[in-house]
Amino acid sequence: MRLRGVRWSAASVGAVWLLAAGPAHPASVATTGIHKIEHVVVIMQENRSFDSYFGTYPGADGIPPGVCVPDGGRGGCVAPYHDAADRNLGGPHAYSHAVADIDDGHMDGFVTQAEAGAASCRPNDPNCGGGTDVMGWHDGRELPLYWGYAHQFVLQDHMFEPNLGWSLPSHLFMVSGWSATCRVPKEPRTCADDLNNPDTESDPSPGAGGDPDDLDTPTAMPDFGWTDLTYLLHSAGVSWRYYVTSGTQPDCASGAMVCEDQPQTTKTPEIWNPLPDFVTVHDNHQLGNVQPTTEFNKAARAGTLPSVSWVVPNGRFSEHPPGLVSDGQAFVRRLVDAVAHGPNWNSTAIFLAWDDWGGFYDHVPPPKIDGNGLGLRVPGIVISPYARAGYVDHQVLSFDSYLKFIEDDFLDGRRIDPQTDGRPDPRPDVRENNATLGDLSADFDFNQAPAPPPAEYAQPGGEGARAAAGARRGRVAAPGSAGATPGATEAAPAAGPHVATTLASRPLHGAPASSTHHPLAWVGVAVLTLAAIAGGAWQVRRRRAR
Repeated sequence: MRLRGVRWSAASVGAVWLLAAGPAHPASVATTGIHKIEHVVVIMQENRSFDSYFGTYPGADGIPPGVCVPDGGRGGCVAPYHDAADRNLGGPHAYSHAVADIDDGHMDGFVTQAEAGAASCRPNDPNCGGGTDVMGWHDGRELPLYWGYAHQFVLQDHMFEPNLGWSLPSHLFMVSGWSATCRVPKEPRTCADDLNNPDTESDPSPGAGGDPDDLDTPTAMPDFGWTDLTYLLHSAGVSWRYYVTSGTQPDCASGAMVCEDQPQTTKTPEIWNPLPDFVTVHDNHQLGNVQPTTEFNKAARAGTLPSVSWVVPNGRFSEHPPGLVSDGQAFVRRLVDAVAHGPNWNSTAIFLAWDDWGGFYDHVPPPKIDGNGLGLRVPGIVISPYARAGYVDHQVLSFDSYLKFIEDDFLDGRRIDPQTDGRPDPRPDVRENNATLGDLSADFDFNQAPAPPPAEYAQPGGEGARAAAGARRGRVAAPGSAGATPGATEAAPAAGPHVATTLASRPLHGAPASSTHHPLAWVGVAVLTLAAIAGGAWQVRRRRAR
């Protein structure tokens, strides 16, 4: 790992400790507790399970020993393995696939579902998948940025997708706590649960500029008639923005399995940008709050972030297969750096998550809290000057927890509640009040001095990832071996010597933090610790040079 612009000296290392002891941008003296957070940023990446990214992270609830998931197509089973590839395939991830992957809590449907995915369909379609790389896991070698953030700030190892299914309902839950279809969108009472395809429009004609109900002057009624968080924020005078990254759309606007790539803008149909299809956003004349991500970077650097921001990527930077893991990290790093090196750092909480599991293996059965979820486990990270350093949060959480945190911070605990918000939709429950879900405020220490910005971690996509990216598919590799690629071109034995040997060759995971973990994971954390110190020293030197 190379750190550019760093000179090791006692003075520079000492400066890091001075920087950590006091804020670079003093917080308001009038704020205490959660209200020290004046800006909440939710960054929503795509399609990764917790075990696929953090299944070997020390102290986390990671991949248990002896796992071998049945291969319903070719017989035998496939064990988890280290996958150094930068590009993955994943598996199908619609509602029915979530149910099949979970298999009544056995968590053993992943390989069979991936192999059944239609090989000819568009890769981002939730019905698609291919191969058996759903059993692969990455670690700090492929994920230096994310593992670095986890080590410096907070990793959440029981963050669950709020729903069973794919990106559209997941993003709807992210902004509203529900996913539904409405017979008459102007009448919230006519809405009902829908975790498959809540949008009712088909593709607009070529050149129409997007879904006809998403335009400034809509030619069709917006689809989503229930209450979303922006309705409460607008009523309370709390600023918000939803930032969309220009590029390509993740999916076909009609839900078709095959279509030509279409551009993504602030008026893109709802897959990752649902707010333009909410009746409340139209009625409150808030469509202008959906803006390109370039505006987020400008606001972050200028210190003019709104109170609440959501940021979504485009296809390239999303990590949604076939997007590169390294491209996603580069995108997230730019967003976080824009905040960290701007005037709002000392009053900001950044919540980073992945919208669904993408068909990748995870071993934890999701809790059932209503008929809609929870969905499978995804990675969750908290980045903030008040985040508890190196903390692994084991609370049960979902994207509803983001809503609760925002409501507690800016709305005095007012909820999206049909009994109190004046828009009586028939949602099954008020998710923010569910007793199963934890409280994100536990991830913060508001009495500590604000921590310095994140260290300058190594660039993702290093030598190991590049070597494996072009490796020949179809080779059976031992879990944790360098350059491992998806196996299962031949049937794996149900309990044969190869599986037993390769599982025994690596330390067990999912044990308490005091237990022995994967040695490479500990090496990675040690290196990242040095990187954090060196990165902080480099930041101090850069400030002095200005």
